Amino acid sequence: MKVDSKSDLYRKLPSVDELIREAPLSQLIAREGPVVVTAAARTVLSRFRDSIAGGEFDEESIVHALSGLAANVVEEVRQASKYSLRLVINATGVILHTNLGRSPLTSGALEHIRNTAGGYSNLEFDIESGERGKRDVHVDRLFRKILNARVGTAAPGCPGEQSSPEVSTIVVNNNAAAVLLALNTFAEGAEVIVSRGELVEIGGSFRIPDVMAKSHAILREVGTTNRTALSDYESAINSNTKLLLRVHRSNFEITGFTQRPQLEELVNLARRRNIPLVEDLGSGSLFDLHSIGLRDEPGVLDSIHAGVDVVTYSGDKLLGGPQAGLLSGSRDLISKMRANSLFRALRVDKLTYAALEATLQAYVKQDYDSIPALRMMRLSKDEIRVRAEKIAGKVRSPQISVDLIDGDSVIGGGAAPSAVLPTCLLAVASSDFSADELAARLRKSDPPIISRVQEDRVVLDLRTVFHEQDDSIANAFMNL
Repeated sequence: MKVDSKSDLYRKLPSVDELIREAPLSQLIAREGPVVVTAAARTVLSRFRDSIAGGEFDEESIVHALSGLAANVVEEVRQASKYSLRLVINATGVILHTNLGRSPLTSGALEHIRNTAGGYSNLEFDIESGERGKRDVHVDRLFRKILNARVGTAAPGCPGEQSSPEVSTIVVNNNAAAVLLALNTFAEGAEVIVSRGELVEIGGSFRIPDVMAKSHAILREVGTTNRTALSDYESAINSNTKLLLRVHRSNFEITGFTQRPQLEELVNLARRRNIPLVEDLGSGSLFDLHSIGLRDEPGVLDSIHAGVDVVTYSGDKLLGGPQAGLLSGSRDLISKMRANSLFRALRVDKLTYAALEATLQAYVKQDYDSIPALRMMRLSKDEIRVRAEKIAGKVRSPQISVDLIDGDSVIGGGAAPSAVLPTCLLAVASSDFSADELAARLRKSDPPIISRVQEDRVVLDLRTVFHEQDDSIANAFMNL
């Protein structure tokens, strides 16, 4: 068979204008617009030119290939029109998985966003007076109910009977911004005392010294990496000291020969020297974690009740809401931060307020199972095993073996770094693929399934999988 020269084959390709005038593409232009379709046509034709250059076509094969050219453009438009940000199934067992968006939102939050963001809202409008209002009020009123409630009723498992100090809360876009705002408001150009063992770095290169430098506060380190005494803080205080900062170590622990002042000791020192004490909790829980066996992760109420002046924490971690940085504390100090021009630059939008308001409503009602992250933490190993057995029973492929093994889930998001929750894992192996290849194929499912590889098997933890997604996992294995 005579093989055409590459020049002959190139001449068989239509021009972009000729291609988009074909009937299927004319209809596609009416739906998607000429810019999208024209770009897709150029991409497809460029791909054909590369194939010709690579010697993949002769006269017969290119005629056959060109008959499907319009269909290739349609498929290219379909692929190009897909959202880059998409739903995935988190089967890793990491509840607050930073790479997978941390805490899923409640159904109430999603509904509230849709109802208020699809039109106009009273974000900064006082309906009763008809005057301009403040966006803070939509969530501060709920934070007040939670944080100013009597200790015995503020959250399950919090002992005591005295009233909490009156506190207010403002919202910025993440916890790093919250720390930045606090430092800049109270200590711009002045010293902030921090234990050397708390100069942490967390994911995304968030470093306390760097944030402090950006705030124009001056870092004053005290103590050593593993031991800092109250006397270290006290001896470091001078006329230029404007703030004491305590930082939760978040994603690591120091064990062994260690020392750290009790929070109450720092509170008393701050009171005696008339210096505000700010605590960066990082994750920050409004839920009693003792009820699920986590005893070393401090909560927001613990700090407020201990007398910390301002607590900073995240909205999308243990709180179970949207990404946000929350500052709760003394009304006077919160007012000073609200008046800082930096607050205007760091404020959040109506979507965040809507999601946060709905999440806090669940706390006020003590409807903790409506908050996905908390519901996942509260799942028992037996509940997870029952679901895993059902999925394993549906996988009847001779090339796939599925075992149920014991394992551990983790909280993630820098919370309770050494804590684990007992779980039951699906351990899957394939006679056709390696564990890495099998994990890659699961990521190509619709929706993608994100798993772990452990001891040459793919493992899936259903603790972080929504119940309604179980069938998708079973079907993915059956369709490999």
